Amino acid sequence: MSIIVFGSINIDLVATTSRLPVAGETLLGEDFFKVSGGKGANQAVALAKLGIPTQIVGRVGADDFGKELVNNLQTSGVQTDNIFVDKTVSSGVAIITVSQTGENQIVVIPGANGRVNQEDVERLFHLLPKATALLLQLEIPITAVIAAAKAAKSANIKVIFDPAPAQSNLPNELYPLVDIITPNEVEAAQLVGFSVNGEEQAAKAAAVLLQRGVKCAIVKLGAKGVFCATTEEKFFVPAFSVHTVDTVAAGDAFNGGLAAALFEGLSLHQAVVWGAAAGALTATKPGAQTSLPDRFIFDAFLKERGMNNSVDNSYL
Repeated sequence: MSIIVFGSINIDLVATTSRLPVAGETLLGEDFFKVSGGKGANQAVALAKLGIPTQIVGRVGADDFGKELVNNLQTSGVQTDNIFVDKTVSSGVAIITVSQTGENQIVVIPGANGRVNQEDVERLFHLLPKATALLLQLEIPITAVIAAAKAAKSANIKVIFDPAPAQSNLPNELYPLVDIITPNEVEAAQLVGFSVNGEEQAAKAAAVLLQRGVKCAIVKLGAKGVFCATTEEKFFVPAFSVHTVDTVAAGDAFNGGLAAALFEGLSLHQAVVWGAAAGALTATKPGAQTSLPDRFIFDAFLKERGMNNSVDNSYL
């Protein structure tokens, strides 16, 4: 059995600066580097590095970036047989600016990701009988996301949906197809139409998302922690204290950690802790996939904090 990620595959072009520029301002940068990214690919690598059998379905262009992206996924342990090389368009690119405090600004050019369509859903459909969960994001066309979610539900496969980049007009038909939705503060606010900047507002946002049909709403509050709600339970997980270097891919790491825990049969409480731990570790290093923790580092991080993966953690 495996987990399938259906989503974007990008190359990230990253510039570091002392602070983020304001509109119309030109700043002298400090450094530049290129790394593999894309929310779909990041989540796939996050899972594979934690030792979870992982497949990705998506597209890259017939260019050097595309070759590099596929090679990097394979090196990380992700099964790439269902990546389509689109000769009509370039690979997806994300242009990222990161400040010394770890905050970031990102501009995404979809490229091949914008061409994901029903043909890709068909490739996904054939993989579902041997899958336990499907991870989705919003860096590919929404029509493909909905079609993939419908295919997963028809196969009785759990759908974990990261509604990023933020959108305020998601089709209502998508929500009932989602088992777990994982917005951050900005994304949650876009979805529900009011500010989400703490546990109280996160609880209200989660309630709205549950009313729309999702089975579990997890609102990521960054350094404040994580709020989780289902119709049966509600709980808050405090954030792990780490030295933040770069928050790029921390949300993707969260979804990887969450899905990995569920794949291994852990409780929802433990899965949220795993997500929070994976996100925290990722924020301590620069880059996207290069910052994602492997299983050895991840297990050591939890052990240092006295957490046993086989039972619920008492502090929850």
